Amino acid sequence: MNKRFASLAVSALLLVSLLSVPALAEGTEAAADTAGDDHVIVTLNPETALQPETPAEAAASATETAQADPAPSAYDAASAATAAKAEVKADGTKDQQLTYVALGDSIVSGVGLADVQYSARSGYSVDMAPNFHGYSPDCYVGKVAAALGLDRDHAINLGLPALTAPDLADMIRYGKMPQMNMASGCEYNYPEFRDYIRKADVVSVQIGSNDAFVPCIVALGNATNWKSEKLAATILAGDLRNEGSGSTMSTIYRSIKAMDLNKAEKDATWNLLFSGMSKICDETYPKTTAALISIVQEIRNLNPDAQIILVGYTNPVPLIPCWRSYFNKLNKFEKQIAKTYNLTYVAIPNTETTLDVHPTIKGHQYIANKLVNAIENP
Repeated sequence: MNKRFASLAVSALLLVSLLSVPALAEGTEAAADTAGDDHVIVTLNPETALQPETPAEAAASATETAQADPAPSAYDAASAATAAKAEVKADGTKDQQLTYVALGDSIVSGVGLADVQYSARSGYSVDMAPNFHGYSPDCYVGKVAAALGLDRDHAINLGLPALTAPDLADMIRYGKMPQMNMASGCEYNYPEFRDYIRKADVVSVQIGSNDAFVPCIVALGNATNWKSEKLAATILAGDLRNEGSGSTMSTIYRSIKAMDLNKAEKDATWNLLFSGMSKICDETYPKTTAALISIVQEIRNLNPDAQIILVGYTNPVPLIPCWRSYFNKLNKFEKQIAKTYNLTYVAIPNTETTLDVHPTIKGHQYIANKLVNAIENP
């Protein structure tokens, strides 16, 4: 499989996973009319799942809807709730809210939660702009906002699924990725990225997991001649959590054994799991660390006064030694550059994650608590 085909396959998997994952879509998907528009806004919220109505109930419901004011959106409700928490000074004016901007990948965006918001674009890509302000209240950005009394204009979630550290450096430097990442299949273009950072009082950065993870997914596809496509889609979707009990690796092993692999494919797969991944992590580490330095420098160029928080790494697949080593080294490196550049480093070793390696709601709350403490006690 050539490199371009592999990247498009992963790109397609990312799109399909976001559009159809059971973990994200336990409720009904509400899609806008697509006539004449290549963007489809999809809101996933299990609380709004439709229930059958009797004719009488339907008529009553229609009457009530016609008489009632439009229901506030999740964005409006969250903004109103957090704005109400703003302290009032003696003269009756409200304290000015600080502005918090979260940069990172799918962990930041909230993949795996029930109500991540995004637009589907033509081709193999997604637009995460709806999630910048309309993110789930259960992701750690939402929980930080709630704790600090920030409305959705003062707590911005710039998490982008499948993003790598070099990609994030480009997003900060240019407001876009110069070209598609041919490994992850993602390509983002948000000029407003730079403006958000310029206006921030606090910027958190959580990035680097995909740098090794995505190449491993592609390598698994190559090893199995893409018989692992379903497994890859499940992992990228944040839906591995629904594949049964056991550890992440035991679940992956079960999935691989269920594939109809020939001898060459089996040999290539087990070689990847037991030695190939280690090589990928070793090759990735210097690229990721160089990108982390660029990220810090680019943020400083845009906003010299913002507090920059580097969020550490967890290891959701501890049974693979190379992953443990990779994340341990990245944590040590972040501590080092935090001292060098006068940043704040926040370790999150006890984050609860699911089989799909994304945090649970409890895990997001844990990260939020750490961040709130770092913001209130810089």
